[in-house]
Amino acid sequence: MNVYSGSANVFRIREVDPAAIEECTALSCEVGAAASEPAVVAAAVVVGLAAFLAFAYVRDAVDADQRERRRVVAERDAFESFADRVSALDPAPTRATASGFDGTMAAVRTVDSVGGDDVRLRRVLAAYRDTVMSVPHYREEYDETIPESLAAELGPDTAAALASNGTLSAASQSALVRRSRRAADARSTLADGIGEEIEALRAFESDLSGVDRRRRRLLEHLDGVSGPGTDAAIDVWERLDGLEDECDEVAAKRQEALSDPPMTPASATDPGEDRAFYEYLYGPTDGPRYPVLAQVSELAERIRSDGDRVASRVAGGR
Repeated sequence: MNVYSGSANVFRIREVDPAAIEECTALSCEVGAAASEPAVVAAAVVVGLAAFLAFAYVRDAVDADQRERRRVVAERDAFESFADRVSALDPAPTRATASGFDGTMAAVRTVDSVGGDDVRLRRVLAAYRDTVMSVPHYREEYDETIPESLAAELGPDTAAALASNGTLSAASQSALVRRSRRAADARSTLADGIGEEIEALRAFESDLSGVDRRRRRLLEHLDGVSGPGTDAAIDVWERLDGLEDECDEVAAKRQEALSDPPMTPASATDPGEDRAFYEYLYGPTDGPRYPVLAQVSELAERIRSDGDRVASRVAGGR
């Protein structure tokens, strides 16, 4: 996904209905929203007394984040290569070029054709095609022309200046190299942020797996009790209630993390923009927008279902 290195934003995400960005500070808000999604509801009704939970939401999120991180790293490397190639070119003599990035916006559309008139500019455009536009996911993710990509990634005046000058001036070369390295640095920062999110997801999965293991052991213990086992059932019921409290704690911890993401757009002024990083990662996916909270919802529902069955056992004296 595009990184805006030349603007105040950090990454490009799809438009989101402002009403969908909620301020949630308790389990009931986003876990309730997650549980209302068809996929969560379908998963929650399939319960077994001591069945394992697959933690598919978190694991799918990890897989998606790893794929996105690989794309971001590929783009970082591509911009570094482009900067290196442009830096190695010999610019046109100063007297033969304009002073800098002073072309008109209309010239952006002509940079491709202008490249055929000057060997220096042709080399710049070829370098861009061979690096930035050659990452494996370019067509799927962007499918932009050279002028469109240059304008989006390095600023509209970049393509305009190249088209206006008709060659590679020293000023244009310097700006291209500087902005390309800035684009690479922005992607490096983004890759680090995605890496932090992957580690956080794994930590939350570990916490939830621990809760689920204790849930299953309690139920297995109760199944092994002969006779009515009323005291044992009451003890298990109380311990299950404690596990549900642990789910609330995990959800609260995740809520806190959602309000303090690894990175936010530099221009963020609205509290809802704090969630832009997570919208960038999970908005385009088929899974829930908040995978950890959806996973907590599924586990909490499983614990409540188990508690209801244990309570029925106590009431029935069996």
